[in-house]
Amino acid sequence: MKISLHIDRLVLEGLPLGNKDGPLVQAAIEKELSRLLSDGGLGNEMRSGGAVPRLAADGVQVQQGDSPGMIGKKIAGSVYGGLRR
Repeated sequence: MKISLHIDRLVLEGLPLGNKDGPLVQAAIEKELSRLLSDGGLGNEMRSGGAVPRLAADGVQVQQGDSPGMIGKKIAGSVYGGLRR
């Protein structure tokens, strides 16, 4: 099964991040989502393919001092949970 993931737009508001952290968060999201999708696959509804204009995902708890990589991993985990529904 080939999985193609495209994130059209990533908005990071209200997070304890600096100007240079956005690309680091994005890279961490992409890496972790790729890992999760490779290891766990997709939910039944997503297996047939198609675009998803909006995805319901659980909230993410960000702690002061979380690195951009850790924030990205948390976001990816939440998004993956939405994909598995």
